[in-house]
Amino acid sequence: MPKVIVLDTLAQEGLDLLDQSPGIEYEVRTGLKGEELRSALNEFDGAICRSGVKITAESLEGNANLKVIARAGVGTDNIDSKSAARHGIVVMNTPTGNTISTAEHAFCLMMALSRNVPAASQSLVEGRWDRKKYMGAQLADKTLGVVGLGRIGMEVAKRALAFEMRVIAYDPFVSPERAAELGIELSDTVPEMLPHIDYLTVHTPLTPETKDMINAESIKTLKPGARLINCARGGIYNEEALVEGLKSGHLGGVALDVYAEEPCTDSPLFGMENVVCTPHLGASTEEAQTQVAVEAVQLVVNYLTTGEIRHAVNVAPLDPKTLESVRGYLDVAYRLGLVAAQVHSGGVKSVKLTYRGEVSGKNTKLLTSAFCAGFLAKALEDEPNIINSEMLLLDRGVDLSTETSTDMGSFSSSITAAIEEGGKSHQVGGTLFGSNMPRLILLDGQRLEAYLDGTLFVFAHNDVPGIIGKVGTIFGNHKINIAQMAVGRSSTMPGSAVGVLNLDGLPSEAAVKEVMSSDHITSSKVIELPAAGEMPTWMR
Repeated sequence: MPKVIVLDTLAQEGLDLLDQSPGIEYEVRTGLKGEELRSALNEFDGAICRSGVKITAESLEGNANLKVIARAGVGTDNIDSKSAARHGIVVMNTPTGNTISTAEHAFCLMMALSRNVPAASQSLVEGRWDRKKYMGAQLADKTLGVVGLGRIGMEVAKRALAFEMRVIAYDPFVSPERAAELGIELSDTVPEMLPHIDYLTVHTPLTPETKDMINAESIKTLKPGARLINCARGGIYNEEALVEGLKSGHLGGVALDVYAEEPCTDSPLFGMENVVCTPHLGASTEEAQTQVAVEAVQLVVNYLTTGEIRHAVNVAPLDPKTLESVRGYLDVAYRLGLVAAQVHSGGVKSVKLTYRGEVSGKNTKLLTSAFCAGFLAKALEDEPNIINSEMLLLDRGVDLSTETSTDMGSFSSSITAAIEEGGKSHQVGGTLFGSNMPRLILLDGQRLEAYLDGTLFVFAHNDVPGIIGKVGTIFGNHKINIAQMAVGRSSTMPGSAVGVLNLDGLPSEAAVKEVMSSDHITSSKVIELPAAGEMPTWMR
């Protein structure tokens, strides 16, 4: 009989569902850590947690029993998902349970900030009637900037529109048509959005790309008096820059529910005028806690009784034989997705994948999911995989289609992705040499043959003598080694060509700037890919 351990306080409705699940035994053991936690996890088949317990690699060391962990919530920061995958443990989350509660809390903070609610309430507690001091601002006719139009960001945008606000949003994976349907204006970049907004709210994961996204420099580009809200992840706003922005009077207010270090009980923001702070309450409603508890229990029970996997963050539902038969092409598709995500400039409308030759007879649905996982890899906090990536892309309003053809073309097998975005289109294509050597064979109409691993420096140029040598000399002067080189000529635009250099490391800004100052070089892009043979956890 499968046994489940509940590691954090769970809503009673979740425990009731465990009671009603035939063939399931469970125990509630909260506050575990260290050796006590490691030992307990090895006694059970499934585990359910919230954010309180920390399941580290050490917690799972030597574990031969645990099969599944479900997090009653969205983030899985407190679970070492990669270590779990290595132990054959599926990690799942509940991505929809707290959507409404978090969106409502973000909007609540925006309203409280606009009308000085906390400070005005405190003045009455202290025996003052400071009516004139707390003149507020209405939301109607103001402009809200939203960074990230996932589930939560979309719900915040809908509420802002209901309050007759203008909404400008940045999300490179939402199509202009989808945004227009909702009455939302899309911005090509966050910096382009900032000068036009009165309020800013962010709903993205904390990644190297989003860390300190709002800093001292970006605050200077905001309208004087702009108000900032964060119910997503601490660290997206630089807290020191927020303090300085408030002191200078350039910021009209700041409302935070999350912090760079949590728990946070001491911050220079606490007590400042025009600041509203709460202790990470975004999902702290009875309804949200009930919903995520019930969903987490369902995930664990279904997996242990039927093998069903939903909302997994670290593994794919593949048996070893199937995985081995398509592993090489999964790697190609995943890396093409990574390339496509770094080539396109935003506002993706559609993605079309074409499978030609022998690969058309493989499981192309899995390959499509692998491409989507690569395409979204840098946009999401948890690593997308072939279970959830296609759904996540479709959620952003992107039209995804596939086509297969047994015609081999120039290669025995090839995968091509065509990405359409507001008036522009991009194409990337790849193939597999041998059983484990992915190659890039097409880039925006240019046919070539380049390694699909490591750091790629892609530069478009006029097809004239001396260009390759000049670029090589520049990188040599900057002590940057070139491992491989490929050049392709356009079949549709005579006189234009593209070069792809595999570098041993990231080029410096100075090196790239010097390359771009050279005659006949029209554009360049640095693309970062995993090393050869390095694969995401769900592909191993």
